[in-house]
Amino acid sequence: MSLSPAPAFSHHPSTARAYRCVCGAQVFFRNSACLQCGRALGFDPWLGQVLAIEPETETGLWHAAEAGGESRRYRRCDQSDSPSLCNWLVVDRPELGPAQAPCSCAACRLNRTIPDLRLSQNHEPWRKVELARRRLVSQLIGLGLPVEPRSPDGGNGGLAFDTLASMQGQPLVMTGHLMGVVTLNLAEADDAYRERIRTSMNEPYRTLLGHYRHEVGHYYWDRLVRFDQSLWDFRALFGDERQDYGAALQRHYQGVQFDWRQSHITSYACSHPWEDWAETWAHYLHMRDTLDTAVSFGLSPDRFDVDAAQYDTAVLQGGGAPGDPEGFLTMLNAWTRLTGVLNELSRSMGLQDFYPFELSQTVVRKLHFVHARVAPFERQG
Repeated sequence: MSLSPAPAFSHHPSTARAYRCVCGAQVFFRNSACLQCGRALGFDPWLGQVLAIEPETETGLWHAAEAGGESRRYRRCDQSDSPSLCNWLVVDRPELGPAQAPCSCAACRLNRTIPDLRLSQNHEPWRKVELARRRLVSQLIGLGLPVEPRSPDGGNGGLAFDTLASMQGQPLVMTGHLMGVVTLNLAEADDAYRERIRTSMNEPYRTLLGHYRHEVGHYYWDRLVRFDQSLWDFRALFGDERQDYGAALQRHYQGVQFDWRQSHITSYACSHPWEDWAETWAHYLHMRDTLDTAVSFGLSPDRFDVDAAQYDTAVLQGGGAPGDPEGFLTMLNAWTRLTGVLNELSRSMGLQDFYPFELSQTVVRKLHFVHARVAPFERQG
């Protein structure tokens, strides 16, 4: 680690986060209509853009307002009028015919179980959950990662989401992952509940998006590491995942007995190699999306006059992750500069630090390992 000047951060966002309507007004990821001109908006996840769209009276479809005659035709997601207020678009596929054409967007197709929306008290929590989940899925698609729904017969493979509400007299719904199914407790959408749990578990942060990024990390470990030749490098860096998972968690909750900051991104990461990977994966996605957002809005970390720690190639020695070390370190060093400034901005508002974490050299090697698993998909895209 050094404080020498870092290479210039030249970065094209994998997932753009700044959008404009055809009228020139700024619009945002969650918007379904432009507040300035009133045009309908929709998010095309494959283009990674929020588009101003116009209806076609003859077909019932939509097309981009500025596109020519050969542009894509869209359907609006069938959840656009539901309490989730989904603004994603579905590319029309006339070759499938009306019976087989998808009605749900790429994000909503992943939902396996949703809360009872006949209960009005579930509407606002569901909106919050779905906004976080769509942010996650848009990033996964932007990175080129495989995002397929599970087969209707429930066979192995694919990703699914269950959002469940705990019922009186029933066991508490536990947020977690099992064989491609990510379960989220709907109560996590309540800020007071989530803060109470965060405080009781002494966590530096706890968010819906953080939950989702962590839990899909388990899914992608199965996809990218479990049967890959990098498994041996994983074990050398994260530990042997074959150790008893239940016993490891029990030991963790009895109390952490060593200084986890030297080798793990969070205290929970030291409970088991699978959790270490999932926590590291989540932080990698945090880093990528925040940098994408900053660059999308013209906020270049190169402009910041901040003495943030800068890492050089020596930190990656023995990390077991071939690939693009220079590109990774340039991105990481931009991240440390950006978070240095964002932490100060948070303090100016009397808030906790935007990113209250320290990146040891071992953690940097783990982040690079994740990067090396993701990079091939991004290049293919």
